[in-house]
Amino acid sequence: MNMHENPLRSIWFEQDTEDGMAEVRLVDQTRLPMQGDVLCCRTLEAVEIAIQNLAVRGAPALGIAAGLALAVWTLNESTHTEVGEYLVALAEAAERIASARPTAVNLRREAEGLVCFASTFASETANAPAPAPAPAPNITLAELKAAVIEHAVSLSARDAACCEAIGAAGAALLKNGVRVLTICNTGLLATASIGTALGIAYTAHAQGKLDHVWVTETRPVNQGSRLTAWELASQGLPYTLITDSMAASVMAKGWVDVVLVGADRICANGDAVNKIGTLSLAVLARHYGIPLYICAPTSSIDPATACGADVAIEQRDPRELAGFTATGVILPQDAAQTQAFDLLTAQGSCELTLRSGQQLALQRKGGAYSFDAWFASTPPGVQIYNPCFDVTPAELITGIITETGLITPPYGFAC
Repeated sequence: MNMHENPLRSIWFEQDTEDGMAEVRLVDQTRLPMQGDVLCCRTLEAVEIAIQNLAVRGAPALGIAAGLALAVWTLNESTHTEVGEYLVALAEAAERIASARPTAVNLRREAEGLVCFASTFASETANAPAPAPAPAPNITLAELKAAVIEHAVSLSARDAACCEAIGAAGAALLKNGVRVLTICNTGLLATASIGTALGIAYTAHAQGKLDHVWVTETRPVNQGSRLTAWELASQGLPYTLITDSMAASVMAKGWVDVVLVGADRICANGDAVNKIGTLSLAVLARHYGIPLYICAPTSSIDPATACGADVAIEQRDPRELAGFTATGVILPQDAAQTQAFDLLTAQGSCELTLRSGQQLALQRKGGAYSFDAWFASTPPGVQIYNPCFDVTPAELITGIITETGLITPPYGFAC
């Protein structure tokens, strides 16, 4: 699959030609597949909230979001008049967006990378210190801002090229008729192109090698069942959705040839941090003699972190496990129902609090009414542990596939 043939974009940059305001536009992945809403973020805070709420997710996409958030901040919010003060404020803005989620290394890498780029550009010194060197007198603030925005926007093209290379390198390792098992979403929605682990599946499919993809639901937010299943269906790939706990059964039947997963961070020793449940798949794959490959760009490699034990694992909202969210559109069946919904939404969004903390929000959407809800499915006061990621030790990883090719054990990444 060529990235230019893919009509789906998960995140991109727009600038209004009339008022000059910039926007980060992104598909709200919390509402897929039932609704395809696009969020238009004109402030750093808006992108920060989108990241924290998982409207945009996936390590490469988070890196792109960091860069574009700083581009929007530069155009819409920076009122600085001097290069030096702009660089100091840019570093502060970068730290804020980098801290939106703690585990995925791409988010911080691209935020800090943009600060370093700006610092170097301003000083015209290849090894300029960050974040605020003495600016060269012949560099104007307008020129610096234009360069920052150009660099931020270029992150998408760079990631797309990485995805294509990962897809080609990974597909070359697969046999004809291959049956893949994957977790979470590592495709079109998580990157600027075909994806990492799913990118390999897409490439193998285009080469006529792919027989089937097993998709684990990826509890508790269900990125597999909501996003990957929808994505594969939209692209015409053969797939079957299973619960996370069915993976062992499917492997035991001999229906899986390879496990392909992504990574939010790869440590110096080769330990990989990825969506919770990846460790379970790695243990099962080793037991059944199935290769497991980590598929990620080199930007996800973090030589500064020695091993997985040193990574701060993000803890998510307990409500993700205590219940489930639902989103959709209500189509009234008659005039009486329309009148009732009109009454509820006359002042805009109508937020209803139900028993046990359950919530329902309604708002008018054309001739219909959209809703977002959270429903409890556990006893009140239930104790919950909800880490977003787990660590797969290097000894369980067959290889790491990056845009540079296959990396095999023993792993060792130096700064």
